[in-house]
Amino acid sequence: MPIQIYNTLTRKKESFVPRDPGSVSIYVCGITPYDQSHLGHAVPSVIWDAIRRFLEYEGYTVRLVQNFTDIDDKVIDRAQATGEKALDISNRYVEEYLRDMDALGVKRADVYPRVSQEIPAIIELVEGLVEKDHAYVADGDVYFDVSSFPQYGQLSGQVLDELAAGTRFAVDERKRNPMDFALWKSAKPGEPAWESPWGKGRPGWHIECSAMSLKYLGNHLDLHGGGADLIFPHHENEIAQSDAYTGEPPFVGCWVHNGLLQVKDEKMSKSLGNFTPLQELLNQHPAEAIRFYLLSSHYRSPLQYSEEKIAEARRGWERLMTAVNNLESLVAEVEKLDEAPCMEHVPAIDDLAKAVNGTRDKFLGAMRDDFNTAAAIGALFELARDVHSFAGGLAHMDSGKQRKSLPVLREAYQVFLELGGGILGIVDTKTTIAHGDELVGDLIELLIDVRKRARDARDWATADFIRDELENLGIRLEDSPLGTRWKL
Repeated sequence: MPIQIYNTLTRKKESFVPRDPGSVSIYVCGITPYDQSHLGHAVPSVIWDAIRRFLEYEGYTVRLVQNFTDIDDKVIDRAQATGEKALDISNRYVEEYLRDMDALGVKRADVYPRVSQEIPAIIELVEGLVEKDHAYVADGDVYFDVSSFPQYGQLSGQVLDELAAGTRFAVDERKRNPMDFALWKSAKPGEPAWESPWGKGRPGWHIECSAMSLKYLGNHLDLHGGGADLIFPHHENEIAQSDAYTGEPPFVGCWVHNGLLQVKDEKMSKSLGNFTPLQELLNQHPAEAIRFYLLSSHYRSPLQYSEEKIAEARRGWERLMTAVNNLESLVAEVEKLDEAPCMEHVPAIDDLAKAVNGTRDKFLGAMRDDFNTAAAIGALFELARDVHSFAGGLAHMDSGKQRKSLPVLREAYQVFLELGGGILGIVDTKTTIAHGDELVGDLIELLIDVRKRARDARDWATADFIRDELENLGIRLEDSPLGTRWKL
């Protein structure tokens, strides 16, 4: 099944065919670093991390570029309010963002260009647009002439005449059209500024992404990502200025927009003040549980945030991890059994093998169908139920049959690690039951052994005491014919 992706430009799913076979170029709009990172910032980062991992799993070489808008009105406003230098503020929050993404298991982009470091490329692009009569200079400012690009509005479905007629803000008399947008802004007192052919100034918002994507990925990108709130005007303007500059449309093969994280139906954002710092959430929940929450709905759907929804997602993730941990323990227990030849056909083993293969097909089919991570997670839960059912019957098999099930049990475990861990990043056995604390795990195993000796000696009071006290500490013991397992 070929990969199908919903293209915002054509408003339909399309078969994904990268421009260069075997390679995929991706540009994702990054953050404006003027305050702490929040969960809304993690949404596109985690989504594109999963997409990137999946494409690499499918055999593609992926090059991903994500920018930082480190010079912007919001950064400048913060600098003027605090007395700090604008770039000092943005540098601090860029580093914080990268640390938070590292903690979430997000693989770093191949390039993180920053606006302040790409001024020459931006000026070159603006100069080219002026030379081609797609832009004009007005008192040190440079504007893109939207009337010079007949396709303007193709991404958002906006009609230029209707946009101009509906304009409610004060019209700049220097503009040829009210919808013309700034490519270069003349310097204002106290703001960061750079020399240019039009005098000192700084870039407009939209031109930055065009300059950086063209510089690092060339005139044609396979995938361009960002939040749905960027469709207009940001991405609409990117198309206009990029295609006008190169003369080689289309600038982007497929536009991919994620739904926004919402708090009571409002976008989570720093400007609205309705956000929880991401570091605070990482202190409260495992990173894999946060990723599970973000990937448990389709990327194009809005995602509602609340503490209750995070807690609910964590419980779902813990159920999945309990299944993975139990399977890991089961594999270890069966591996301890003596080799015993078994020529008898065991239908239950065949059924589990079909379930394992079916899980791969369902998972990869879901990801190939517009990166449906929610359905992919559902496939993992189906396998968890199948393994649980098989384990219940395994206890009643003789050792030969149990040993014969080992290859398919190992394969099931590998599926969880390979798909749930390697692609979605929600399964990590190092951060599951004992959260990496080997000493705690060893001590619990010691208590389990002491309890077993007490039971063997029919000292039920001691055995029950150990079980109950561990339960009070949040550690549950589960006895089975193949041994005792524990979980938090």
